[in-house]
Amino acid sequence: MFALQALGTMPILLAGDAPLKERWLPAVLAGRAIASFAMTEPEAGSDAAAIATTARRDGTGYVLRGTKTFISNAGIADFYTVFASTDRTKGNKGISAFVVPADTPGLRFVGPLVLSAPHPLGEIAFEDCRVPASDRLGAEGEGFKLGLATLDRLRATVAAAACGMAARALHEAVAHATRRRQFGHTLGEFQLIQEKLARMATDLTAARLLTYRAAWEKDRGADRVTLEAAMAKAFATEAAQRIVDDAVQILGGRGVLASHPVDRLYRAVRALRIYEGTTEIQHLIVAGQLLKRAGGGGAA
Repeated sequence: MFALQALGTMPILLAGDAPLKERWLPAVLAGRAIASFAMTEPEAGSDAAAIATTARRDGTGYVLRGTKTFISNAGIADFYTVFASTDRTKGNKGISAFVVPADTPGLRFVGPLVLSAPHPLGEIAFEDCRVPASDRLGAEGEGFKLGLATLDRLRATVAAAACGMAARALHEAVAHATRRRQFGHTLGEFQLIQEKLARMATDLTAARLLTYRAAWEKDRGADRVTLEAAMAKAFATEAAQRIVDDAVQILGGRGVLASHPVDRLYRAVRALRIYEGTTEIQHLIVAGQLLKRAGGGGAA
């Protein structure tokens, strides 16, 4: 819940003026308002700069047109932080961000998207949705940079979620290996099972340390943690997938019972490698940062 709320509110915290902050942040903090981050579109996922939703200047405000999909809290949010193009000729430098209350005329909840694991996800549409200029976050053209800065700060929370899921899976696997007997021995006495448990525990520890490092860098005042957050997100989510899968294997039939925690983890963990930037995108970010720091170019 923290990550879902923080994603929609972080842009306000970073770029909102005093009236916007006063209007929304206390309500979110008190649990009276639900936030949503609306960037992804049917044809703009990993390529966020390909956003097709437009925000046309009209008098003292903007008119938004377009569709957003795979939006967390869609349909239940009280407001959406929306990214739209104010100048198509400028690419990502023409993207701006807006705070749009859910009851704004022209904003329509299209419907929910059902995932393999429960998650409040859906699609929204903007049909000549008028937004006052006072609800824009920062200056025109600063939206893409704001979106990246938001993800910078929150990717580590996805890594933390992955660590939590992996820890529960490892706990269940160790408990089962201790209790379950086959061929006159507990599963934990078999070296093949021991090898799995050792790898699971090592992966979890490494994932935690990368996650802590990203958080520590931010806590000590780093302006950007692009490299550290991308490393943590990529490694922790991939490691969690392996750990949960090994837990299923150790539990055998019990691991695929719909009522078992490990089966629920198996369904939930898979999405972590996709949202807030796929593993492949994280690897591009890491490599780009390394090349940039070495003076060899690469993505920012």
